[in-house]
Amino acid sequence: MRNIIVAGIGPGSTGDMTEAVKDAIQNADIIVGYKFYFQFIRELISPSTECIDTGMKRERERAERAFELAETGQDVVVISSGDAGIYGMASLIYEMRQERKSDISITVLPGISAFQKAAALLGAPFSHDFCVISLSDLMTPWELIERRITAAAKADFVTAIYNPRSNERYWQLCRLKEIFLKEGRSKDTPVGYVRQAGREGQTIKVTTLEKLNPKDIDMLTIVIIGNSQTKTNGENIITPRGYYSNEKPRTACIGGEIMQESFRTILSELAHTDIPFDKRWLLLHAIHTTADFDMENILYCDDGAATKIYENIKNGRIKTIVTDVTMVTSGIRKTALARLGIEAKCYLGQVSPNPTITRTQAGIRLAVEEHPDALFVFGNAPTALMELCELMRQGKAHPQGIIAAPVGFVHVKESKHMVKSFTNVPKIIVEGRKGGSNIAATLCNAIMTLDDAEQIKPGRDL
Repeated sequence: MRNIIVAGIGPGSTGDMTEAVKDAIQNADIIVGYKFYFQFIRELISPSTECIDTGMKRERERAERAFELAETGQDVVVISSGDAGIYGMASLIYEMRQERKSDISITVLPGISAFQKAAALLGAPFSHDFCVISLSDLMTPWELIERRITAAAKADFVTAIYNPRSNERYWQLCRLKEIFLKEGRSKDTPVGYVRQAGREGQTIKVTTLEKLNPKDIDMLTIVIIGNSQTKTNGENIITPRGYYSNEKPRTACIGGEIMQESFRTILSELAHTDIPFDKRWLLLHAIHTTADFDMENILYCDDGAATKIYENIKNGRIKTIVTDVTMVTSGIRKTALARLGIEAKCYLGQVSPNPTITRTQAGIRLAVEEHPDALFVFGNAPTALMELCELMRQGKAHPQGIIAAPVGFVHVKESKHMVKSFTNVPKIIVEGRKGGSNIAATLCNAIMTLDDAEQIKPGRDL
């Protein structure tokens, strides 16, 4: 029979080979393969079998030789490590049959891939959606590889990495790590890597994305990066499938799940993603609340403003949030306030009539008397923001942070220009005419959950 069998011999040991592969090797007239792999099948090879081995990067030559021999009527087995269809010889054999217009039949026998063996040694990292990426740019342009890395990171795939590092390919894994962190994968994401999986000299290590040291990796290593749900006990890596969970029942957190899916959609549609993680967190909340991607252009943040305000809350410098109108206060999550031990107040209902100023101005005056160092949040009245600016100029107000999102047509832009001039106060501003109570409250909520920003897990305190 004129036939070529393409056999995946697994990662290295005969115990990880299928019976079909073993039978094919034992009954072959000729075995063709990369010379390094013959050591793993030596005990299965019949003394009468001819072995044709070649060096690295000689795949096409091996395929041509296999066809020449099969066309003489001999039973030829072409071996690949792992699975022959995963970065193996199977595709080349099929392509060459078409090129030669050959009538040779082809049989592909699957094998255990290196990433499967590595996963089994680490625990169960691939229990949910995953992808496999090779960092070898010998036949694939790096620009395309980088797009695939970015897609995997954004989509929260558990990711296996082939060809992670070599003497010449020394920087690509560093770049992958950078992309994963930039696209929101937590620095605490479990990472496992296995060298010589299933072979003599096998080593296994579990670490985190932040601590992953590319210098520990070589061409004989498989790297596996978990997703946002992946967990580790320091020895094993497990990605939950969903059968068991210590989390709240699905019905109790469905709002958070919808919000998380919305954030992923927003991330995929942003024109620019290379922005600081704390500003990106605020931007995701702002667009989620308004469905307005113009927020990319008009949401202004002082450098590190959200981080500074959050730290002021955590260290007790901010104990009170003052709002210009009750609608903003109503939109701030009460469970977040309780969790952080702070209070949100609006003084609008306590003011006395004054024909010379607006009620919101009067409210800010009262607030500054009691809480001059509060976090001030504006979602409606530009006059209230202007009043705070004047009180700051007089040395009566010392805000620990300002969220400025008044909305309208009169004095709105001017009020935002005024507050931007106070460079010693961390500020977040919705520039131009846009703003509103809803966005002011959501920016406040975003700051109070800033420790979820790197992992992009919204929905806390809903």
